[in-house]
Amino acid sequence: MQYMTLEFCIMWYRVFLVLTVLLNCFHGQLSSQSKYKIVSGGFYNLENLFDTEDDTLINDEEFLPDGARAWTTERYEEKLANMAYVISQIGVEDVKAGLSFLGVSEIENRRVLEDLVKQASIAGRNYQIIHYDSPDGRGVDVGLLYNPSHFIPMYSRPIPLFNYEGDKRRFTRDVLYVKGMLEEDTLHILVNHWPSRGGGPATVEYRNNGARLCRSVIDSVLLVDPKAKVLVMGDLNDDPVDESIKKYLRAVRDVEDVRSTGVYNPYEALFQKGLGSNAYRDTWSLFDQIILTQSLTEKKQSGYAFFKAQVFSAPFLVQSSGAYKGYPFRTFSGDSYQGGYSDHFPSFIYLIKKI
Repeated sequence: MQYMTLEFCIMWYRVFLVLTVLLNCFHGQLSSQSKYKIVSGGFYNLENLFDTEDDTLINDEEFLPDGARAWTTERYEEKLANMAYVISQIGVEDVKAGLSFLGVSEIENRRVLEDLVKQASIAGRNYQIIHYDSPDGRGVDVGLLYNPSHFIPMYSRPIPLFNYEGDKRRFTRDVLYVKGMLEEDTLHILVNHWPSRGGGPATVEYRNNGARLCRSVIDSVLLVDPKAKVLVMGDLNDDPVDESIKKYLRAVRDVEDVRSTGVYNPYEALFQKGLGSNAYRDTWSLFDQIILTQSLTEKKQSGYAFFKAQVFSAPFLVQSSGAYKGYPFRTFSGDSYQGGYSDHFPSFIYLIKKI
């Protein structure tokens, strides 16, 4: 009887330990939910969001009703609805209010953004616009949408990216710089669309110059405030392991190493796991990235800190059949209208803070 009693006690002690662990885990989950606030921000290449009116100052002829793409009012309106629906869905499983800010590229002008934010799926967020015309030959620009209930801009300006072919300037998109307040946090946001790879190896230096420019801005901001929170986002037309990002922006893969350069790229680890945001000839690239300065990686602080990075590749964004099955479901394949979304998936991050 004494032996049985000891065995019985040991069994119940083990049960007690298991229950205690489970209760502590459950309590920890509740505590984390009640002690942290989470917001999201992202970047999306909108794949040639042009209006249907001829702008004689840019090369928009293919995106006119009588142009090569037969870009009609109906197609434009469908494109707006599609883009807005994607934006409405990014990250809402964890942040019901949606994105606090979103960098965008491949937009023709401010008007297309004004039409975009009026779409029913996102109109309730009251997104505001920061946009400047770029000298890009095709007329496409970058911009920033922001929810004024979350983010309040203080200052913005375009920063020109100078590239040359011999003595002739090669015009491309400016870098958009925005300084603003995310609640009590000051954020510095750089929205990019670096030169494309069309033209082969000769274009590498153009993207290296984009990285040099962003690094120069980061260093200038950090010189004034060593704890500054800077986000570099965009379609960089390079992967996280390419020299523009590794050598010239000096972004590191592992957050433990960020002190060495002050710049952390969470998308390098995702890329090395096989994730991509765009595909070409059956090869995935991860051109769409969001890169952070060290202060955003520090968990023990009163303000917002980086939590995690993702590529938004919901099933409705994926081509379901045909030669490009599995690719991003895009608006055009060549000049053939597909009625999809974009040839890029959006990228986004979560930021959290203690409350």
